[in-house]
Amino acid sequence: MSGHVSIRLASERVNHCVASNNELPQFYTPGEVITGTQDFMRGHGTYVEDDSLKASVAGVMQKVNKLICIRPLKSRYVGEIGDVVVGRVLEVQQKRWKVETNSRLDSILQLSSVNLPGGELRRRSAEDEQMMRKHLQEGDLISAEVQSVFSDGSLSLHTRSLKYGKLSQGVLIKVFPSLIKRRKNHFHNLACGVSVIIGNNGYIWISPQKQDIMVDDNREDIQNYEMQPITKSGRETMARVKNSIMALVASKMMLDDTSIMFAYEESLKYDEVKDLLDPEAMLDIAFLTQHRINEVMDS
Repeated sequence: MSGHVSIRLASERVNHCVASNNELPQFYTPGEVITGTQDFMRGHGTYVEDDSLKASVAGVMQKVNKLICIRPLKSRYVGEIGDVVVGRVLEVQQKRWKVETNSRLDSILQLSSVNLPGGELRRRSAEDEQMMRKHLQEGDLISAEVQSVFSDGSLSLHTRSLKYGKLSQGVLIKVFPSLIKRRKNHFHNLACGVSVIIGNNGYIWISPQKQDIMVDDNREDIQNYEMQPITKSGRETMARVKNSIMALVASKMMLDDTSIMFAYEESLKYDEVKDLLDPEAMLDIAFLTQHRINEVMDS
């Protein structure tokens, strides 16, 4: 019961501090009054009753001019061109990989849309097709960018930039896609020594920072670096970042590099990483993080 209370308190706290000119989301529950019907148009996730516009789903409000929609928290990811995603390879097919990206349909990564070892730019041959499983096999995690959206809504991905590709050592977290803030950059090196990839599809990848790797280094050197063992302190830091993110998710707070770093800093007063899993500690971290975000936005 305490978990439900904490989520509701957090949503009320977010609603209370929302101003029309900032980016903090307003959270609504089904049946809750959004506004009067005279000023706004009804969008997805809303209905009209007693001359009021009400939410039909639990989610955050999105307003475009006079159109109001409620974006449900528990929904599948709907991709857009340019989105950064983290996914898992499901199947190696002819000249392509099938990738699970938390979407309604599986995504596709074409052989022609990946960087070959050595960064060669050339036409893919039959030999390349035979070597596909050596490049990516079932179960591998990857970061990619949405290249296009097919007519049925499935996504076509690419990993042509060196910042994309196979992910090796790290921790994967799955959250609601609606809690991910859209940003120009979704790859972040946090001050605590951890890298995070905040996928638009709700998959977040936490890994050690590649401090000694240059952007123009080849993929083979990067993979060799990533296979080095992670220190105990590094694993503890990654676990603390993970639990800090879960504290924000429990209170339905939006996720970006700023909110994650604030939550991490607020978690440091708890000596043991496992203490962050206590519901009271999670609510405390979320509350303090929200307070710091409000201070930054007011300044």
